[in-house]
Amino acid sequence: MREEKPKFPSQKNKSKKNRWFWPAIYGGIAIVFVGMIWGYNAFIQKGPNETADVATDPNAPPIIETNASNEVLKFPFNEDQLDNVAIIQEYYDVEADEETRENALLVFNQTYYTNKGVSISMDGQPFEVVAALSGTVKEVIIDQFKGAEVKIEHANGMTTLYGSLTGILVKEGDEVVQGQSLGTATSNEWNAKAGTHLHFEVHQDGVPVNPRTFLGF
Repeated sequence: MREEKPKFPSQKNKSKKNRWFWPAIYGGIAIVFVGMIWGYNAFIQKGPNETADVATDPNAPPIIETNASNEVLKFPFNEDQLDNVAIIQEYYDVEADEETRENALLVFNQTYYTNKGVSISMDGQPFEVVAALSGTVKEVIIDQFKGAEVKIEHANGMTTLYGSLTGILVKEGDEVVQGQSLGTATSNEWNAKAGTHLHFEVHQDGVPVNPRTFLGF
């Protein structure tokens, strides 16, 4: 009688199973890992307005986004009134002709002062004064003698100053947008000769510059 040898699994079949087992495990781990990364990126890129559980107040004012650094200086009044505007006192420029320099001298109590801005009038009538650029209200000065004054700092390194005002509508620290109303031009005792007017200054990196450099009055 022939002795039967015990049967063992084929080495060939065993090798085939091992060849596919570990790649399948590694592939599954890789898919899970990629899914985790995709989910994390989707989460961090999700905007605040896309979050379903954030409550919003329907009565809240709309948020106005501005790219203030790319704005250009505009008139500190409604542009529709440009035809009624007159510059009654010029910015004092040492290189200007004699007549222009003389017109840029402000006189008070027999003392001459050089004008660091321009004095803007509209037929001697009160008019709305608006922000020439978006920015932050740096200072508000209430002065019965000179009229109220508003100073605004801007993202491009400029500062604008609005003087001889009444009915101020902003306060220190306010964020204002270009064209926003600041107050109303009025007269004052310090520069009574100018009548009702806006005293408007532009400073670049802390140095007064002629507003006419930027605006075509």
